Amino acid sequence: MPDSPFPLPRPTGTALERQLAAQRARRPVDPLLSLVVPVFDEDESIDLFLDSVTAQLERDGLRFEIVFVNDGSRDNTLGCLLDRGAHDRRIRVVNLSRNFGKEAALTAGIDHARGHVLIPMDIDLQDPPELIGAFMARWREGYDVVYGVRELRHSDTAAKRMSAGWFYRVFNSMSPVRIPPNVGDFRLVDRRAVEVLRQLPERNRFMKGLFAWVGFNSIGVPYERPARAAGKSKFNFWRLWNFAIDGVVSFSTVPLRTWFYVGVVIAGIAVLYALFILTRVLILGVDTPGYASLLIAVLLMGAIQLLSLGIIGEYLGRLFLEVKARPIYVVEGVYEDEAAQPPEG
Repeated sequence: MPDSPFPLPRPTGTALERQLAAQRARRPVDPLLSLVVPVFDEDESIDLFLDSVTAQLERDGLRFEIVFVNDGSRDNTLGCLLDRGAHDRRIRVVNLSRNFGKEAALTAGIDHARGHVLIPMDIDLQDPPELIGAFMARWREGYDVVYGVRELRHSDTAAKRMSAGWFYRVFNSMSPVRIPPNVGDFRLVDRRAVEVLRQLPERNRFMKGLFAWVGFNSIGVPYERPARAAGKSKFNFWRLWNFAIDGVVSFSTVPLRTWFYVGVVIAGIAVLYALFILTRVLILGVDTPGYASLLIAVLLMGAIQLLSLGIIGEYLGRLFLEVKARPIYVVEGVYEDEAAQPPEG
């Protein structure tokens, strides 16, 4: 498989080969693979996903568990998961007490997974199960993180592809943690990288950034992202916009610093303009500009101040949530076999 078109910083040459060889020597011959699947109102997709994934993993000869995280679904998602889990002990269900959001649900799945390697997946089969074998092959070469690179995204609209491209460019230009373009949560993560992830305490979680932050030797595997197999996406434009803001604010202070420089530039312009007006009045005897120019200046400065306060508010709001130190999620129950059923009443 070709390397990622956006390689993460890592040792080169002999040093990398020695690192990979050391990791290969530590890898178990028959690893346990944990698929982590957050779900929210996905009762239409469960049977199709399980039939496709289990068949593929069995063909690949892999030992696996599937950890579903029910993120406060309002339909029959939990019931469908429990029905399938009653007939397949490889299925575990982590039921959250309410909807905490995908990032929190993914964190819960990572915390409860037992495997030597973890692969977060979406239940809509836009993360192809056929790629898991390629991920495992790279892992056996010694890589700790193997991420899927979406080379083709025909199933996405042109607007979504364009906005995603803008987000990756903006994020990587502002943050010291660089995210490979067109890479989502679909990736393989070795247990030692997972243990580092579990130590990260922040409540405002942007998992793409956290996966990149932990580092380790990483490599990409390109694939074509198919259309959603069933159900409807829960992410609309507004949620994606807020998700992008969360990512930038979580990993960069550039927006705050930018407004410092904006203030310096505006102050410089104001001083120069004041000198210009003073010169015209004292030397040329020209009156100062009137009401229109004054009104424009006041409105412009007010807009800039409100915008800068909004950016400060974004950071202050996240600081407020972090200081309260509430749990990232609350687990109602973990159901692992046919004897584990939700409480009645």
